[in-house]
Amino acid sequence: MIGRHLSPAALAADHILFGYPGGKEVFSGLSLTARPGELLSLVGPSGCGKTTLLNLLSGFLRPSLGTVRINGVDVSPGLTALGYVFQTPHLFPWLSVLDNVRFGLRMAGGMSAEAQRRKARRYLSLVGLEHAQAMLPQELSGGMKQRVALARALVLEPGVLLMDEPFAALDAITRRDLQDELLRIQVELGQTIVFITHDLEEAIFLADRVLVLGLPPDGIRDEFAIDLPRPREGLGTRACARFAEYRGRLSSSIAALTDARRPAAPPAAGAYAHAAA
Repeated sequence: MIGRHLSPAALAADHILFGYPGGKEVFSGLSLTARPGELLSLVGPSGCGKTTLLNLLSGFLRPSLGTVRINGVDVSPGLTALGYVFQTPHLFPWLSVLDNVRFGLRMAGGMSAEAQRRKARRYLSLVGLEHAQAMLPQELSGGMKQRVALARALVLEPGVLLMDEPFAALDAITRRDLQDELLRIQVELGQTIVFITHDLEEAIFLADRVLVLGLPPDGIRDEFAIDLPRPREGLGTRACARFAEYRGRLSSSIAALTDARRPAAPPAAGAYAHAAA
């Protein structure tokens, strides 16, 4: 089987301070850990800095203070222990599915072209697309494109996989299919995964833990350990009472943050008259 030899990695962010030039702080003293083989979901209200945090965890952005490390090594975009799946697939339209998947292997070097193709085919098979290897991206559905992007990240066999709302643009049926596939693939490969989503049900269904980000620069405001049995099954898992309990608790946590950002309502007209009297 593919990837049984992979070693899941520990990801740790320690006392991160970050703000954009000329803007307010986004994070002040944020710390988090993802344990080896854990699937960690990040949720929060719009503007809380979820994608900024993922860019810090990947090394695309650098904190003003603090560290981000994988197995004790400072992160950088070229770190082989790190993979990234974006919200949109960003496939090269002139390359076949097979050549899109093996692109990172070509850049890394050290393998013959035929060895790269064999490995790329194995990972296309893992995501159910071995039959599509000769197709171009414009011939694929949205779900197929995202499977190619996932295979492209996995073929480099990273210990940590960062995923920035990768299923957000897909229809509900395809999205649930890919959620099931992601859990199946993680069981087989064992990567540590940090997964950003706006969908609370998706966060609960996938995760071992869910972190709720507060409004800048608060960082992490809440944490939920998701104690649902594995393997998880779409309708069965979502129908259980504990799933509904987690959904309610997460919804309440997000609602409290959203309420906190609303301006206070002005006093009623009668209140002004009373004060004048």
